[in-house]
Amino acid sequence: MTYRLSQVLLEDLPALIEMESELFGHDAWSPSTMVAEVSHPQSYYLLARQDGTDILCGYAGLRAALSGGDLGDIQTLAVVPDHRRAGLGRLLLNAVLDEARRRGVGEVLLEVRADNTAARALYEAEGFMAIDVRKGYYQPDGVDAIVMAKHLEAKGLAWAVGHD
Repeated sequence: MTYRLSQVLLEDLPALIEMESELFGHDAWSPSTMVAEVSHPQSYYLLARQDGTDILCGYAGLRAALSGGDLGDIQTLAVVPDHRRAGLGRLLLNAVLDEARRRGVGEVLLEVRADNTAARALYEAEGFMAIDVRKGYYQPDGVDAIVMAKHLEAKGLAWAVGHD
């Protein structure tokens, strides 16, 4: 399956808010939080659609300074059940990591539910390491959050030395 990624526009918000509610239930961000997050000047949110259709399949968000910031934070990453295990989560993750690199971010952090083994496996496979635990972070379930970090190397930089 192929996907088309596009930056979230304000007109995408109703569908994004609905997807957030369906995927995260009582852990979902409120509509006002979602609007504030997506419209924040340092946020970068992507929507994934099944190529050739308008079917929304997932989304991801990054918060990082537009340039010169040391840290970035992956705010969210979600894939609808019918499109899981198809590489879409990895595609979205790498797309927001590429944006973090473009912004000059040196390290990216994220939080993941301790009981979300699939997401943790993806993050670990992509080089994230657990650095902390936030006990009872996800409410009302009281599930711990695993804080993970990844150091980013600049991509696409090459040095050439000329000799006379």
